[in-house]
Amino acid sequence: MTNTLSARPDVESMGEDLAPLAVADRCDQCGAQAFVRARLESGELLFCGHHGREAMARLMELGAAVRDDTATINAKPSVSATI
Repeated sequence: MTNTLSARPDVESMGEDLAPLAVADRCDQCGAQAFVRARLESGELLFCGHHGREAMARLMELGAAVRDDTATINAKPSVSATI
């Protein structure tokens, strides 16, 4: 299940078009596989599950649109894993 969150109604549409995360996407903090994508006015950030959970409250305060795919952490690898 993918969750798209936004703290501000005016950026709700931004969250709808956040691209799915690929196996090759990496956390901007530690380099692990990314499961959270956050879009701010200044650009996008990618986080692993751990760093995404740490940053979530602050991202919401900043009005970020967030795609949270952490529910898929233990799921079968996607098709992009074979690339």
